[in-house]
Amino acid sequence: MISMSKVRPGNGWRYYFRGVMVGDGHRPAGTPLRAAQDEAGVPPGVWKGRGLAALGLNDGDVVTERQAELLLGEGRHPDADRIERELLAQGKSPAQARRATVLGRPIEHNRSPKTDKAKERTPWLGFDLTFRPPPTAHLAWALMDDEHRRVLELCQDIAQAKTLAWLGESVAEIRWKGGGKHRARIKDGLIVAVFRHYESRAGKPLLHDHAVVSIRARRPDDKGTWGNLSADSMMAHIVAADTLYTLYFMEEVSARLGWAWEPREVMPGRRPVMEIAGIDQRLIGWQSTRRQQIEDALPVLTAKYEEQHGHPPGERATYALACQAADQTRPPKRTEMLSLTELRKRWRDSALRAYGADVVDRLAERARAAAAAMWARVRPVVDIALAAVDVVAVVYVMRGAFKRHHLLAEARRYLSYVLRGRPHQAGLDEQIVQTAVDDYTRPASRRMMTADLRALYPRDTEDQAVLRPLTRKRSAPPYERARLAAGALAARVHATRRAERLSSRTRPRAVAVPAASRSRPRPFHSDREAVRVLEQETGVDTAEQTRRTLEAVAAKLQDGIRERAVAHGPRPQPAPATAPPPHTQQPGIQHTPGRTTGGVE
Repeated sequence: MISMSKVRPGNGWRYYFRGVMVGDGHRPAGTPLRAAQDEAGVPPGVWKGRGLAALGLNDGDVVTERQAELLLGEGRHPDADRIERELLAQGKSPAQARRATVLGRPIEHNRSPKTDKAKERTPWLGFDLTFRPPPTAHLAWALMDDEHRRVLELCQDIAQAKTLAWLGESVAEIRWKGGGKHRARIKDGLIVAVFRHYESRAGKPLLHDHAVVSIRARRPDDKGTWGNLSADSMMAHIVAADTLYTLYFMEEVSARLGWAWEPREVMPGRRPVMEIAGIDQRLIGWQSTRRQQIEDALPVLTAKYEEQHGHPPGERATYALACQAADQTRPPKRTEMLSLTELRKRWRDSALRAYGADVVDRLAERARAAAAAMWARVRPVVDIALAAVDVVAVVYVMRGAFKRHHLLAEARRYLSYVLRGRPHQAGLDEQIVQTAVDDYTRPASRRMMTADLRALYPRDTEDQAVLRPLTRKRSAPPYERARLAAGALAARVHATRRAERLSSRTRPRAVAVPAASRSRPRPFHSDREAVRVLEQETGVDTAEQTRRTLEAVAAKLQDGIRERAVAHGPRPQPAPATAPPPHTQQPGIQHTPGRTTGGVE
């Protein structure tokens, strides 16, 4: 997952300079950065991003203390000292020399009393994006041999780099003209300093990276002027970036180690998380001691909330109480510094004492066996029409009105659930979103859209009433209601396809098969076989949690449609006057054309 926090001047920046850069430890005053990192047992930070070329830096260069202080602490060129010396030697004044090293607007401008907006008086210097793999990946990284550890770290590097590249190319915007009211794509790319950490505050294995993104970027003009990134765009797409990072990490692990992934329900009725199949779930409790501390403190805070407000907390209040419990139970930073080798030995000894050698030593073997069983029953086939319906149903129930990036985040979750680590074709997530926008949404306001299911329910209003008890079952958590609604719509799609077969009307299937899949699925020999495979295999991922609830509803819909089809007979189709022109399609994709009315972003 990815979490995001602000980096501000003053105490906010000093926290990163004294703690985050040295493995969340404590850096004594006067200790050089590199010496403190060696003592903490963490590697030095490295520069990443496509915007480094404009500063004379290269991808993978070590982040020095002075570079970090200048760029991430003051918003100046990382080689400002040399530039100032050269300008002073040319006869420039100290003020002119300093101003020449500032990238964009100086921080001092924001501290002026002339600044009318309070938020501009405390400017951002960057965004701290924390990349954390799923818990079972931490366990495999900490308890397996060095070869598996290095492969998992490589998977972390690749997934993180791809996600940062997507943020820089498709999300990052810079203030442009009109007092910063307009936005434009940045010219080069992001400038990021990445610091890798190995453990949590509780001393348990937690492989994660702090990617500190500089807010400075170049505008897309001929002069190459510098400005500030739009924080709104980055914050709005952080969930979509989170799901993309998880999807990339899963694919890299499956491709390099042959493991598969399965959903794990953390809390009943809440959204599941993807974990490596075959890893003993008990080890997650051993690794997540902080979660247990938070869960122990949460009932006390919940009781106080109910006493004060007279009702149980909702979803937003529950999340706020969980954050409060996390702050209250947060342990102090570890003062004892250990190398990664010493940490891994300590973690392994602790796991062996708790669960025995049979559990710890056979993690890789059981992961491979579970993956073989997974690929024997789950094939990596994505039905674009069913995916679009599923995404719209979940987002609609969870949010009501939504934007395109909400659909994009849910489409990536859907791909992770269905593919289980198999590679997805580039652009498949955007294709699912576009199908959802074209076929199953309508504008709700100038900036928002909402679900429009008239494509599935064109005339029969009684069928639409079937969804109401599923989406409005307030006693159930929102995600449980969302899965019920998605299952009902999936049943409707299957019933419509059966009716089309009975009435001899053909419709191209919207099926996408990953191009780089190891086990290429055999071609369908008939429409009947295609529908059977879609119902049996894609349904494993999309409606397995709601099958029993929707069985009666689906049977009723199917019987009614069959009776109407038999009563009215097959509908004759007029022959086309001319043959349609051939379409150029990507390999493995057959797309069902939808309405062209579009939607509101």
